[in-house]
Amino acid sequence: MHTKFVAVGFIFLSIMLPLKAVAASFSNFYIFGDSLSDTGNVFNFTQSLGNPVPIIPPNPPYFNGRFSNNKIWVDYVGDALNLQPIPSIALGIPPFNSTILNQSINFAVGGASSGVGNAVVPNAPLPGVLEQVGLFTQPFLATNQQTDPNALYAVWGGGNDYVFGTNPDPSQTVQNLLNAISLLSTSGAKNIMVFNLPDLGRTPFALANGQSQNLTDLTIGHNSRLAANLNIFSNNPEINLIYVDVFSLFNRVLDNPGAFGFTNVTTPCVVGDFVNIISVCDNNQQNDFLFFDGVHPTTYAHRLVAGAALAAIPEPSAALGMLALGVLGTVKVLKRQQKKLMSTSAHRVLATPSSRSMIEN
Repeated sequence: MHTKFVAVGFIFLSIMLPLKAVAASFSNFYIFGDSLSDTGNVFNFTQSLGNPVPIIPPNPPYFNGRFSNNKIWVDYVGDALNLQPIPSIALGIPPFNSTILNQSINFAVGGASSGVGNAVVPNAPLPGVLEQVGLFTQPFLATNQQTDPNALYAVWGGGNDYVFGTNPDPSQTVQNLLNAISLLSTSGAKNIMVFNLPDLGRTPFALANGQSQNLTDLTIGHNSRLAANLNIFSNNPEINLIYVDVFSLFNRVLDNPGAFGFTNVTTPCVVGDFVNIISVCDNNQQNDFLFFDGVHPTTYAHRLVAGAALAAIPEPSAALGMLALGVLGTVKVLKRQQKKLMSTSAHRVLATPSSRSMIEN
């Protein structure tokens, strides 16, 4: 059985590139969220302020403005769809016009609250999730135009409300997200991907600070309320609602980490905060960890999220589901192969550029 698992993993790896072209059925890709989806907005904003403001997240150990050690789910899904969203900060200072918004854009901001403002940098002009959607849709609604109906729109937020206690009320947090989804649908969005929250009570942050039960209760309340209220959109034939169950995915990993190639799911690779980093695990061991820091996943965990997101996309992108299985299947295989390839020169000679690039790029 183990041999079959390895073989299947590499079969999917070998067909991954052709599937990208087949599966690219969306015209653009828009993301609204927080640090789990940010590909450079907070990094570029804090970098532009200069000293003595710290750059968040610091590079290294974080990767190119991501709150992780390498690519995040946005990058992996974007690669699969052949769509590369640019960070919204590259567009300049809002308000924007509808013409400039006609491209794939990532509005997600690290620290974003579900509604208005930022939980990490409260006095900065960094929009919450609902605000991000407002910045995007306002130019279209103001001119009676429709947003791209063939684009993919992703909404993921709420965690900062609970972790930082800015709004420890699932009813309000979920309502902010529902308002964001409603605003997108009103403006013409058809394909809307919505993520629930992983169990915040099982993060290293919660475990270290005695917040496990409280954050687990808030997570369950959030996810239950979100799922129940999404019916108003899923029952609308004009909307293709794509629900991604991250809660179940992460719990499967946490309950059986070895099956997914992880050896540490309770402590982080990076110890400390963005200003004072105390220690960082060895580069060769980073992806043995589920969490890169107290709340943010490593790139391999993000790859799993990307696989779940791709698998959730219905017809006519059925090929994406096959790609997702390949993503899930090759994670553990590639991690083991990487370690073997590093152990002896003979293995290094046998390594192929394509297999290594799946891990390192």
